[in-house]
Amino acid sequence: MNKMQVKIEEARSQGKVGLIPFLPAGFPDREQFWKEMEELDAAGASVIEIGMPFSDPVADGPVVEKASLQCLEDGINLTWILTELKKRKGQFKAALLLMGYLNPVYQYGLDKFGADCEAAGVSGLIIADMPLEESQFVKDAIEPHNVALVPLVGLNTTKERMKLYADGAQGFCYFVSVLGTTGQRESLPARIKEKLAEAKEVFDIPVALGFGIKHPDQLKEFDGLMDAAVFGSALISHIESGHSSDSFMEPWK
Repeated sequence: MNKMQVKIEEARSQGKVGLIPFLPAGFPDREQFWKEMEELDAAGASVIEIGMPFSDPVADGPVVEKASLQCLEDGINLTWILTELKKRKGQFKAALLLMGYLNPVYQYGLDKFGADCEAAGVSGLIIADMPLEESQFVKDAIEPHNVALVPLVGLNTTKERMKLYADGAQGFCYFVSVLGTTGQRESLPARIKEKLAEAKEVFDIPVALGFGIKHPDQLKEFDGLMDAAVFGSALISHIESGHSSDSFMEPWK
């Protein structure tokens, strides 16, 4: 069983929702990033999602895009991310997940990427701009290294298509709550309950809800329909305003 699934199921067995905070690698700067990682880990994150900065982040809203472009300007790239993670392998209790876009991973070299992820203790990968039909070559390269390609489904994903994503899926299913980019929202679409129920029926791995999540109160109406929550923009804004990851995580504990 993939470590991401193990950690989320650990939280669920304690009556909690699995927590999946997101930060772009190198944010807010190279040194502080690792301090934020340590705080997120100590605060009980099940999975920590690390963004691989890219110049054309089509799934990201303005907060994540701005932070990611800042990291790119600071010289953050996949080599730095994987080298620094390798130095810290075994340090984090949380499972580690890389999120980004196909181009940097493809340019890095898929076989090398899979091997270096394993050496760095990375358990999963999200490629936001890669549809199911084009994903097999990535799976073939990373799964031998115990790295799972996390499926992304959403409000416009039919139950039949969910079944295709669910076939052989590992780690967890990422349910995208809106038809749009990442970012904090005051409310979430009404159809989420119906579609989350479908995802829970189809997938035999945990289902995580993401995009637009900023506070645990938003999750009360989805009790029993999801296993984990992903949040990024709200955390980034919190850090940008001079606060710590630890204080952000306090309401989630």
